[in-house]
Amino acid sequence: MSRKLTAAQLDQYHRDGYVYPIDAFGAEQAHGYRAAMEKFEAAQGTELTKGHNFKPHLLFTWVDEIIHHPAILDAVEDLIGPNIRLFHLSVWPKNAGDPAYVSWHQDATYFGLEPAVQVTAWVALTEASIDAGCMEVIPGSHRLGQLNHAERDDAKHNLLSRGQTITVDFDRSQTAFMPVSAGQFSLHHTHLVHNSRPNRTDDRRIGLGLSYIPTEVRCTSKTRLTAMLVRGTDAHGNFDDEPRPQVDFGDAERTAHADAVARFRASNAEQIRRYEPSP
Repeated sequence: MSRKLTAAQLDQYHRDGYVYPIDAFGAEQAHGYRAAMEKFEAAQGTELTKGHNFKPHLLFTWVDEIIHHPAILDAVEDLIGPNIRLFHLSVWPKNAGDPAYVSWHQDATYFGLEPAVQVTAWVALTEASIDAGCMEVIPGSHRLGQLNHAERDDAKHNLLSRGQTITVDFDRSQTAFMPVSAGQFSLHHTHLVHNSRPNRTDDRRIGLGLSYIPTEVRCTSKTRLTAMLVRGTDAHGNFDDEPRPQVDFGDAERTAHADAVARFRASNAEQIRRYEPSP
């Protein structure tokens, strides 16, 4: 029996590669998480963008609370089983009227995970309408498997860390948007082709992309990675454990975060070589 998703939602995920909207927590709680994030930004004098936006669940107790939320984990369990690790997490803020966007890509590209069964929960802390630049997807594109990507240095407004973009032709004549309200989330398969457009509203659009994997998944990189066990048990030992933060932005938290991010970036660099043309 499923824990969270209906039979129709499960069918949609397997057919189309995504499902939305799913309720996690109320809008008031979402606004509280946003306030915690913006309090940190104000104290640091910088926005939570490239840097702290990678794996912030190791730095902040409020992010740790989100990744362990039962409503999210119940839905993920319906798709990948009861033994779950959080492989990665990115924060996706788009300021009001900002030209920032996310190019057409697949999440799996530089992760090097086998088998490719990762599911991403995109959790909204603010309204993520079509005008605000919610996710746009190609229904059923997860069945295409892994497509070739390349980095683009000329895309300065691209929120992806390497500006990665799909380099092969694919049918984008029929796309679907996934608007979600604050406190809701969507789920999508790691091979689903998707992007998001700039935020044309007068408020920030803030979302968290939570990448979950079953514990039997392994990474093909030589670099040994970290991942947090968030539900169940792990009989495989393919990742080093990540510690839950005890305080926000503490010394131990920053040390664990720096180690995890350094390993993640090293693994990404290994995986990028798979897409480089032969000499």
